[in-house]
Amino acid sequence: MRTVVVCVWLAWSAAAAEPPRRILVHGHRGSRGTHPENTLPAFAEALRAGADVLELDLAVTKDDVLVVSHDPRVSPELCLGPDGKRLAAAVPIRSLTLAQLKAYDCGSLKNPRFAEQVPVPGARIPTLDEVFLSAKSSPAEFNIETKIFPHEPALSPSPAEFAGLVARALRRHGLEGRTMVQSFDVRTLKEMKKLAPRVRTAQLTSDELVDILPALRSARADIWSPFFEWTTPEAVREVQTAGIQVAPWTLNEPKDWEWAAAAGVDAVITDYPAKLIGFLREKKLR
Repeated sequence: MRTVVVCVWLAWSAAAAEPPRRILVHGHRGSRGTHPENTLPAFAEALRAGADVLELDLAVTKDDVLVVSHDPRVSPELCLGPDGKRLAAAVPIRSLTLAQLKAYDCGSLKNPRFAEQVPVPGARIPTLDEVFLSAKSSPAEFNIETKIFPHEPALSPSPAEFAGLVARALRRHGLEGRTMVQSFDVRTLKEMKKLAPRVRTAQLTSDELVDILPALRSARADIWSPFFEWTTPEAVREVQTAGIQVAPWTLNEPKDWEWAAAAGVDAVITDYPAKLIGFLREKKLR
């Protein structure tokens, strides 16, 4: 009987010693809910809040500079033109040199979808180098999406060229171990694995595939990043059992964070990193 009691006590002690499960927080486009997206102020706010990962998007200029923008075009909704006036139409980033792109003000206009967003007049579209340098002294990781469009090839380099630009930037900054590259375009992910095997890759999906595992294995993805409304706890467990992490996008409400916690995801991508971190602390998940 004594042996049984000791064994039970040891098992309880081991379980009690285990740290609580931690859900990582990815600041979507920095902190889009509070600051102009994909700008240095948005990333600074995400770091201030304690985000584990800065999530951002990449486009490429005419002179092959990696810049941080979700849209492949300068958006009339988010940016003012070089003359300080609203744009009449979107301008493809691939048609502009970096010097030309830097003339656009992408901080003065408030995104109407986010009531709490505070404009930062004069904020420019940053280069990837600028984001890396601004956050390099922090412990945060980087989750960068290659914005590439098979149906509009003129808006980006080829998958191999795009992956090559990213791989060289990561090597230049020594950040291969702190970065993951995500994309809806599996071609870019496969190229990244060839060029930079240490870099984790994440397959983005906008809906749940009938059988997601073969697609993830074909992509050699380390992470599955699905749209959360098309994801089930069963799919999360199946993918994790195969050794692939799950980081759904973009969850902004407490009810959705509750779902993510119950489903046991590894990370959550959110426009409100400060709020999500507060929620996770209350749930003892941070």
